[in-house]
Amino acid sequence: MSSNKTNAMRILDGQHIQYNILSYDHQDGKIDGMNVAEKIERAPEMVFKTLIAHSKQNLFVFVIPVHKELDLKKAAKCAGEKKIEMLPVKDLQKYTGYIRGGCSPIGMKKLYPTFIDQPALELEAIVVSGGKIGTQLELSPHDLAQIIQAQFADLTHTA
Repeated sequence: MSSNKTNAMRILDGQHIQYNILSYDHQDGKIDGMNVAEKIERAPEMVFKTLIAHSKQNLFVFVIPVHKELDLKKAAKCAGEKKIEMLPVKDLQKYTGYIRGGCSPIGMKKLYPTFIDQPALELEAIVVSGGKIGTQLELSPHDLAQIIQAQFADLTHTA
């Protein structure tokens, strides 16, 4: 079984952090967050997507619920930047080692400044990508923040 472990799982194992693996069928190509939440039978509020944004010099990671949109102004403020924009999908693998739909906040090529949307603090567990399409990890938001040295912040548009 260990050969199926993703880098994210190996990092969590190495730090003795508890997590659950949630797998889903992605043959239908429906890998967006809302479809994934439905497939793994978790509320969208619990399922978080990993977004990469950049300023002129730096990359930043934002982990937000799948049913919400990243507020770039709030994100820039948290990151201490005047302006940030989303990283083009074509550059994702180069900087993170992950592909769209399988981008985990855990185990990127480098530890980038990372921010998790504040409502995660109210949850016992959140779900993030396990590092490959079809694999999600469910873990404590506090454990996640600890392992990726993330801060909690207000990052999303209020619907």
